[in-house]
Amino acid sequence: MAGEHTLTETESAVAQKLDGLVLDFEAMAIASNLFRAANAVRNHMERTVLAPHDLTWTAFVVLWVTWIWEPVETRTIAAEGGFSKATLSGVLTTLETRGLVSRTKSETDGRLVMVRLTPSGRRLMKRLFPKFNAEERFVVANIKPKERGEAADMLRAICLAVKTD
Repeated sequence: MAGEHTLTETESAVAQKLDGLVLDFEAMAIASNLFRAANAVRNHMERTVLAPHDLTWTAFVVLWVTWIWEPVETRTIAAEGGFSKATLSGVLTTLETRGLVSRTKSETDGRLVMVRLTPSGRRLMKRLFPKFNAEERFVVANIKPKERGEAADMLRAICLAVKTD
């Protein structure tokens, strides 16, 4: 239960309110539960594994994308993370102040900014990611191991359906 009503109560009330309308209730349930699940996972990760390192979800995503693709352009981090360049700029300033990332101008195009993890940032990600993954295992624990691949494929299909670039 995330609020005053259980998920079952909410779904029942919605079905009653929308009775008589020609709607795809399964699509509505999938989309709304996907939203709920994403928020629940994000909140769980921030409370458990990220809070001890004073990181937000967005800061972690910036560190993750940088760790995987470094050196990486800021526009790539924003696109991969799904947030604005303005949001990214603020997060990068914070991470840079903490000594976890560094920014430099691109050697090939001075208009572009490249981001790299500092040695401290790399050490943090090597220590943090196994803990993060342990929480990922926790949040999918109720999905049978043999069904996890199919669940991941379904979520990828949703992402591809709404991809805008």
